[in-house]
Amino acid sequence: MTVTIVVLDSVGVGALPDAETFGDEGAHTLDHTVAATGVSLPNLASLGLGHVEGVHSVPAVTTPVGAFGRMEERSPGKDTTTGHWEFMGVILEEPFRTFPRFPDSVMSAFDAVTGRPHLGNEAASGTEILDRLGPEHLRTGAPIVYTSADSVFQVAAHVDVVPLDTLYAWCEAAREILTGPNAVARVIARPFRGSVGAFERLHGARRDLSVTPPRTVLDALQEAGREVVAVGKIGDIYDGSGISEVRKTSGNEEGIELTLQAMKEGIDGLVFTNLVDFDAVYGHRRNVQGYGEALRAFDDRLPDFLAARGEDDVLILVSDHGNDPTWHGTDHTREYGLLLAVGPHAAGRTLGTRGGFSDVGATVADLLGVAWSGPGTSFSPTLCDG
Repeated sequence: MTVTIVVLDSVGVGALPDAETFGDEGAHTLDHTVAATGVSLPNLASLGLGHVEGVHSVPAVTTPVGAFGRMEERSPGKDTTTGHWEFMGVILEEPFRTFPRFPDSVMSAFDAVTGRPHLGNEAASGTEILDRLGPEHLRTGAPIVYTSADSVFQVAAHVDVVPLDTLYAWCEAAREILTGPNAVARVIARPFRGSVGAFERLHGARRDLSVTPPRTVLDALQEAGREVVAVGKIGDIYDGSGISEVRKTSGNEEGIELTLQAMKEGIDGLVFTNLVDFDAVYGHRRNVQGYGEALRAFDDRLPDFLAARGEDDVLILVSDHGNDPTWHGTDHTREYGLLLAVGPHAAGRTLGTRGGFSDVGATVADLLGVAWSGPGTSFSPTLCDG
């Protein structure tokens, strides 16, 4: 049996009850994007997207072919690592630490590794800081260091100035430096290319170095002999723990193709995919039109996912947080996670509002016959029992 999870990265479906604490009361990535662009999503609508509580931008259909609901995140955060870890049964008591700028001790240690000074050390948009500091980077070779509202230490360098292997080695060293009281969820290598005024980030060469999670459903699956195929940045998010095979991607299009390929291979276990472009390419850049087009492009390919699913297989679509492209700033938004699922008997069934993202992992374990005693309540019966 193959269970496939596709994370539509940042496609949130409305502000969580505590969104005001994060400055996100009123955010709604899906509704605001659809309203602003007028994009039509007929295939997602057919799964039951318009029946999800709080979704007003997509029409309801007479007979959904999938089960539908939304998820309330229990962990105190709105970042990639927090959401994905909770999917697989890790609920954080405290948020990952964030920094408006990193301590001098951290940056001195990093400079000692690179053998050169750094630029930046501030919270910034990735594209904006390249435009602003890229010319000086080309002149001096000093890496650009920046962060965001997420718990990340990002290092940007031009591939003609700093070879990829060197950039990766610097980030691995930074991962070792950023521990203890200075620990962050991810260190991210951000290579780019191009000339001044036309810099372009190389998404396929990006590398995320995460802290290692506690034991997750992925570990339980692997221990039970099930395969776990990670597509996109999934392997990085879990620091390789519980992952059998990693298939890296350069964006949504390649992620879709590699996921379909894995589904057709009949993986005995889990195919776990992150489609990052919604978030990285459009959400953070507040590109509303681009976000809408990315939703439409995924919707166009959804029939291919349904065709690739075996008779007893299960397909689950989720989101890990919001990133409302109509919102202020450039950061994620604290929203409900999307939940749509297709299974042998899922058609037209409601999954309601789940009390945690961890219900996804509990369901995967249940579907694959693997014991899991951690957080989460399985909704497998709703998908598979007649």
